[in-house]
Amino acid sequence: MKNYPIIVVLALTTSGSLCFSQADQTAIFEDFKPSTLNQPGKDYPQVNSQGYARFRIEAPGAQSVKVNLGKGGIILKMAKDTTWVGTTEGPMDEGFHYYHLTIDGGVFNDPGTLNFYGSTRWESGIEIPAHDEDFYALKDVPHGNVQQILFPSKSTKTSRRAFVYTPPGYGKDQSKLFPVLYLQHGWGEDETAWSNQGHVNLIMDNLIAEGKIRPFIIVMTYGMTNDIKFGGLRNFDIKPFQTVLVDELIPYIDANFNTLADQNHRAMAGLSMGGMETKQITLNKPEVFSYYALLSGGIYAPVDIKDKSNVKLIFLSCGSKERPDGIKNAVAALKDSGFNAVSYISENTAHEFLTWRRSFYQLAPLLFSY
Repeated sequence: MKNYPIIVVLALTTSGSLCFSQADQTAIFEDFKPSTLNQPGKDYPQVNSQGYARFRIEAPGAQSVKVNLGKGGIILKMAKDTTWVGTTEGPMDEGFHYYHLTIDGGVFNDPGTLNFYGSTRWESGIEIPAHDEDFYALKDVPHGNVQQILFPSKSTKTSRRAFVYTPPGYGKDQSKLFPVLYLQHGWGEDETAWSNQGHVNLIMDNLIAEGKIRPFIIVMTYGMTNDIKFGGLRNFDIKPFQTVLVDELIPYIDANFNTLADQNHRAMAGLSMGGMETKQITLNKPEVFSYYALLSGGIYAPVDIKDKSNVKLIFLSCGSKERPDGIKNAVAALKDSGFNAVSYISENTAHEFLTWRRSFYQLAPLLFSY
């Protein structure tokens, strides 16, 4: 494979396969601006107010250039100046999207954008502004802290990493103790996902500033999921991660942070495969958590839970482009059986981070309020 100098302007869509087209170009508003996820000083990729994205790639010796997103992609065309250019045929879904480039068969990230860990590799990212993005916007409010910790793990014979969000003002009063949410990422991602892609810290800061939630600590660690190939979830053994989480991480957090170290003040939630982990661990260890949340991560049935006396909340959510009826029906069944269950459906989103940002925004005020 040849080596090419690459300067990239990127655009992609959220589903299906797109090819470069000049169709309806006159209908596109020429108010393009750099994506908010661009590297400092990089003008591309750009997005406009309609949700279109525009890109240009300098790879003069290349024979083919494609933007890859999931199962689909965008084939680019060479312009007269030998750059590869194009604009998406239609508007993209709002929110965050992973992507990468294929140039003559080689896989590259876009040097114009920041990288995010997803699909078991560092991917480029683009953000399409959402009409409701204010709840995860960076605002002039008191901010909490996201810190990296290393905790000892005898079961894996190493030190493991976690990220811990502490609310604004944490530590000023050492006598003040906080509930804790253990929040899991999905398959192909890691412990950086919820703060980098999900903006969970900004959502918390904004909710706390508005007085809408009880402040709590969030702990995010790697779920030991990525050795499983996509589609092979039936082969995943929860026991090693359950040991790390319940027997090693939770005691470390309770010993080193100002926590309310009991079941009534402990929650577990996860998106996608992290939801599967949440379900298995909360059912295997019912004495550890009182708040359960699955975000595009399956459902609970009343028969799953043998003793409901300590279950204070079950929260189930997904995007409207997923399987919302399954979520609604599951919550109805839980309510009929006497559980405090809540459903949330994110409109016009699929299995993606805008679904999970919105879901967390709905979940957070419910945690530790019963």
